Parts: sequence; C-alpha cells; structure tokens
Amino acid sequence: MTDTDSPTGYRDWIEYNIEAEALGFCSSFTTEHHFTGLGQVSASLNLMTYLAAKTTTLRLGTAVMTLPWHNPVLLAEQAATLDLVSEGRLDFGVGKGYRYNEFHGFGVDMVDADEIFEEALALILKSWQTEERWSHTGKHWQFNEIVVEPPTVQEPHPPIWLAAGRPDSIRAAARRGAHLLLDQYSPLHAVFERAEIFRDELRQIGVDPQDRQIALARGLFIAKDAAEKADVIARRTKARDLVDQLAETPDGDNAASIMQFKGPEEAVDGALIGTLDEIADRLEVIRQSGIEYVLLSNAGGGAAGLRQFSEAFI
Repeated sequence: MTDTDSPTGYRDWIEYNIEAEALGFCSSFTTEHHFTGLGQVSASLNLMTYLAAKTTTLRLGTAVMTLPWHNPVLLAEQAATLDLVSEGRLDFGVGKGYRYNEFHGFGVDMVDADEIFEEALALILKSWQTEERWSHTGKHWQFNEIVVEPPTVQEPHPPIWLAAGRPDSIRAAARRGAHLLLDQYSPLHAVFERAEIFRDELRQIGVDPQDRQIALARGLFIAKDAAEKADVIARRTKARDLVDQLAETPDGDNAASIMQFKGPEEAVDGALIGTLDEIADRLEVIRQSGIEYVLLSNAGGGAAGLRQFSEAFI
C-alpha cells in the first residue's frame, strides 16, 4: 500500500483486492503493524470489514493479529463481526509479535509475550464456543459474567492460522489444530525445514498433513530486465533494514525467527523477484516442497503486476 497517510492509499488497496478477486485470486491476508512511519496497516480488521462489503468470494485473512496488544474478548467480538458480515470468509491469523518498537509503544514487555498470547488465544476460542455467560480471572485478563456476541458463521469458529518460525512454536501450532503461516523474509531452505517440522508433528499426533494448510508469504515483483531487478532488490534490502531497526531490542538480542536472516542474499531468496520465467522456476521449487499456498506481497508492482502474474500463472 502506498500513500497511507491519506485515504488514497486505502482506496487503492481496496480496488487492488477487488481486481484480485476478479482475476481468480482466492484470498487476501493483511498484516498488523504500529508506530512504524512506513505506512503499514494498523487497523486490520476495520479495513478487512470494509473489503468484505466490496467482495463476495475472496477469503479475508489476518497475517497476523498480534495478541499481546489486544483485549482478547473485544478482539473476538470484532473478528466474529467480520466473519458474520463476510458470510464466513474470515481466516484468523494470530501471532506473538517480534518488533520491539511496537511492544515498547504499547507498554507491553516482550518477555511476557508468550504467556499473554497463550491466555489471549484461549479466551478468544472460549468466546466463540461458549453460549452461556462465563467469567475468567487470569494473570493478564479478568472478565466477569460475559457472553460474547455475535456468534461466528464458521463453526466451531473461523480457521486459526499461527505465524511461527521456532520449532517449538511450529509444533504447538500443529498440536492446537491450526494452519501454519510462514514469513516472507526467511530463505527457502529455512521455510522448507519449518514446513517439514509442522508435517512431522502432525504425523506424530495422528493427523494427515493434507488436512492442514501451510501458507508461505513471498514478496513479488516482475522485473523487465536485470537493472530493474537489481533496483528492486536494493529497495527491498533497505526496507528490511528499516524493519530490523524497529524490531531490534535495546540489547541487540532479538531471538525472533524472522530476525535470523538478513542482507541482499536473503532479499533475493526470500522473494519472487525477476522475470516471469525466473518467478516460475521459484514457484516450481516451492511447489515441489509440498507448499501450494503462496501469499504474494506485491513489492511495488501494483495492479499491473497483479494482472501480469494472473495471466501467467492463474
């Protein structure tokens, strides 16, 4: 999205997604970020709810709602409302967060992210699956005699997607019945290893891996020549450096999996940048790994790039 300090960028994003649906794309996943100065979407559910009114078949995903920053019951109500007005098109992606500047901005200690996430996700699921009034007294949240409305259209609740990169988080995603979201920056060898950890854990608990989905986010830019490709890689590397600056902890010891891979080599390996033939080759490598769901982050190509990709691959 561009020009997000005015309504123009948001309108362009809505039109972009309307065209994506018409071209045959099946879903749109939206991030949540705060305090960046980079024009990234912050009020994801608000934006997706508006998009729901403009589309009919496009599945609407969050990639992701960062649970440590949200009141879980209020978030459950907002997400259920989106599922209702979209007639059951919500894919609810959640994560723990990895950017220090966002935790610092909200006054939440990153050290507590794991336990806040666990309590919040349990409360969201309880909100969606409990018809009678209930109460909760936990370490981070207290609710008294509440009933959460509206109910979700999808039963027992919208599909849960977990963003995970660490082996323990990936295995936990498999055990809790979630689908897996893999980030757009990590090189292919790393995401393939993570996908196999997920499949292996599913087999360990007696679940057919075909019954769960793995979605891999990748930046997309169709370059007309080597010079344009080099320029896109340079801009992507610069943007990644800015993200790293926002994410890094004061002690320089951010252990998030997304922070493991940096530099221009990862900018190339972690994205679909190049000619259509080069992109086709990389997509085939991804398909051969068993990952068939790719979330495209359009790195400046706009609607024209979307149409070009659609004509070549859909």
